[in-house]
Amino acid sequence: MSSPLLSIAIVSYNTRDLLRRCLASVAESPHHAIYQPSSVTDGDSGSPLLTLPCCRDISMAPLCCELIVVDNTSSDGSADMVAAEFPRVKLIRSTTNLGFARATNAGLQASRGDLLLLLNPDTEVLGSALPDMASFITTKPDAAAVGPALVYPDGRRQHAAFQFPTLLMSFFDFFPLNHRLIDSRLNGRYRDPEGGEFFAVDHLLGAAMMICRDALNDVGMLDEGFFMYCEEVDWCLRAKRRGWQIYQLPGAKVVHHVAQSSRQFREEMLIQLHRSRYRLFAKHYSAGFVSAHRAITRLGLAREMARTWWENRRGRMTVQEKGRRLRAYRTIWGM
Repeated sequence: MSSPLLSIAIVSYNTRDLLRRCLASVAESPHHAIYQPSSVTDGDSGSPLLTLPCCRDISMAPLCCELIVVDNTSSDGSADMVAAEFPRVKLIRSTTNLGFARATNAGLQASRGDLLLLLNPDTEVLGSALPDMASFITTKPDAAAVGPALVYPDGRRQHAAFQFPTLLMSFFDFFPLNHRLIDSRLNGRYRDPEGGEFFAVDHLLGAAMMICRDALNDVGMLDEGFFMYCEEVDWCLRAKRRGWQIYQLPGAKVVHHVAQSSRQFREEMLIQLHRSRYRLFAKHYSAGFVSAHRAITRLGLAREMARTWWENRRGRMTVQEKGRRLRAYRTIWGM
């Protein structure tokens, strides 16, 4: 049995140094072999012939990987770094910031793989995580997607799989109450089963999500109406409704440095997060749910506005920071 080709789509935005480490974690690992089309062309079509010398029995490394970077008009030299240091990467330079969903779709449309991996540039693949995930998804006919365990650089576990959003989760987002509740199933969190065995989940975090081509063809591309955030939740919802399953494989591990792109514009990203949530709920949930979510959100925003004013009066926040935060909160309030 031939090993599948894994196409890895990475959307980059001003994360040059992290992107370099991400690409190196794939390109320099003995568990992967980077695929590159042959320069020999098919006489009938003029297209490059595919040569996959790295492919072999699926149980054996290396796994053939096609690396695709879609650069969202970075200003830090990310695209030039990729071109200079990773010549086997397929680089797509966008002249505008397409957002995550649209840029990811551009990468997926340029891919050739039987398997597809959405991978953030602020991640680093550890060990045999990708071959393990590929082996799992190719032997699980009902699997639309599988995700690894995400860990911080110091090895601490991150939440990487979740239940679909509920009103209680909306409430906890503004009113955490207790850390035990935040890490519980009441807040949509899963506990890893003993032994690190795979388990079914509602949705994965899009920082590292492997999808099979058949599922993508059946479910469709990411919804480009989501500029950033919630696109993976929407995709998993659509997949589950078509009878597919989503899994996490805790034994596969990927380091995630967490929100390095989004941190660059904190207020704008907060607005994008809430805009995407409203789009998700309007698309998949009842009108009553949307109204209740809006009420909870506005209650939470009122609390945050009061806290912002108080922090400014106490000298713990600058006037400029207060203005930025209040503008963001007012924008979300009006959604």
